[in-house]
Parts: sequence; structure tokens; C-alpha cells
Amino acid sequence: MAIAETGSMSKAADKLSLSQPAISAQIKRLQGLIGGELFTRTANGTALTELGKLALQQARRIIDANDQLLRLGGSDRSSMRRLGISQLLAQSLFDEFSRENLSGVFVFAEHSSEIRRGLLEGFIDVACLFLLESFGQELENRIVGEFQFETNWIKARDFVARPGAPIPIITLPEDNWMIGPLDRSGIAYRIVLRSSDSAVRTSAVRAGLGLSAMPGALAAADLVKSRDYYLPKLPPSRAVVCVRDGLDDSDVKQLTKRLSGLLANLSVDRSLQRDDVSRG
Repeated sequence: MAIAETGSMSKAADKLSLSQPAISAQIKRLQGLIGGELFTRTANGTALTELGKLALQQARRIIDANDQLLRLGGSDRSSMRRLGISQLLAQSLFDEFSRENLSGVFVFAEHSSEIRRGLLEGFIDVACLFLLESFGQELENRIVGEFQFETNWIKARDFVARPGAPIPIITLPEDNWMIGPLDRSGIAYRIVLRSSDSAVRTSAVRAGLGLSAMPGALAAADLVKSRDYYLPKLPPSRAVVCVRDGLDDSDVKQLTKRLSGLLANLSVDRSLQRDDVSRG
């Protein structure tokens, strides 16, 4: 789990206060028990193999079961709360929450689909994520706070679409923000960049590579909300706070209250002065 979270064996060793040889030896032992490679080296560090991804899911369940067992005896070793938060909301979290607010909290910042999966699998205790459609009653039952955000087309200030050319789009691997409305409107487009990393998408928009979409209240200050006539209206985004089944501790309630307050403040879009009101 530590290697998967940090992306390298050396960082995992630092996190666990172990030597790298000790980490390597343990991984070899696990691979021998499971019967296959769990990790592969890449240019960016250490990545999970397909077998490793399956093993990670089971490891998270084992750790969660261990934590629940420790809670029966009141052990403080399981007091670390695991907060899963959408990448789009992570900066706001760090801006608004003090270090004291986040003491005893492990933050897992990822794409909302990963946060959703972690919550349902029991790896995430508290989740703060975006939902663009219903994901079933199992998830809906975990929602303790819900807020709506206006979804906007976002572009660089100097971006101008070429007349008659397909609209360049910067999007997500699992896209529901833009592609559906574009397809239904019969608008020609081409995807110029696809990434689950919100910072990468923002950088691409800033560089003028194309248009993207996101809650307008969360757009970077140097980008504008495009209201060009040829762009379809986007559905609002649901931002929700969820709690894993069986958790009703006071610290969890306090955390969800703060997260709901954060979303309530953000859902009031205070960036209207950045609107691009061009009609083409």
C-alpha cells in the first residue's frame, strides 16, 4: 500500500521508517506467496501490475479489517482517518483547512472515480467528490452533504477557435463533463489531450491547446469561463460528502461538517468578474 501511494520503494521506505532493502525483501516474499510480479519499474517510478492492482484491493481490505479490530480495544493506532478528495477540491482544502484540522488525517487526492471506488471498497473513510450522474443506491446511502456547482467551459484568455475547424477538447479518461453534451449537440470536436490529472489539464488549457470544462468556481484565476454561442450548455455538477458505512465517530462528524462548509462556500461562484461574455 505504501509503494502504491508514494510511487516508489524509496519513498515507501521513508514513510514506513524501514530500509529500502527491507522493503525489497518483503515485496519479493509477497510475490513468491502470490505467484507473480506486483510492481514494474517505469520512467516515473514504480507502478502496479494488473496482478498488483488486485493484490492492492485485498491489502486495503486486510488493513481495514485490522483497523476495525483495533478499534474494539480502543487502540489509537487506528485513529488515522482516510480522506479521499477530488483533485479539483484539494487546493481549496489546503487553503481553508489548518494543519490542526488535518492532523490525524491521511489525504488521498485523486480523480473522483478513484475516490468513489475507494469508498465502496472500504479504503476511504470520508469522501469529498463530484458526481455527474447517479452511481447507485449503495453510494447514495453514504451521502451526508450535497451541493451543486455550475459547470462551465474554461479556456485561456487569448484562446480563439478556428472557424469551421473541430473544437479542440481537453478531457478526462472517464468523461461525462463535455463529450455527452457535444455529441448530443452534433458539434464537431477533436480531443487534443486526455488526462486524469487536473493540474495537467489546467496547464494544457493555460497553454491554449483547447477548451475544457469544470466547476467555474474552481477554475484558476488566469482562465476564463467561455460563453461562446457554439458551445452547448453543461449540466451542473454534484459535489457530495460521503462517509463509509459504520462510521459515526465524533472526529468523522467534525470532518464531514468542515467539508460541507467548504463546499457550501465554494458552490457560491465568486469569480463572475472573470467571465468571458463573448457571443462570437
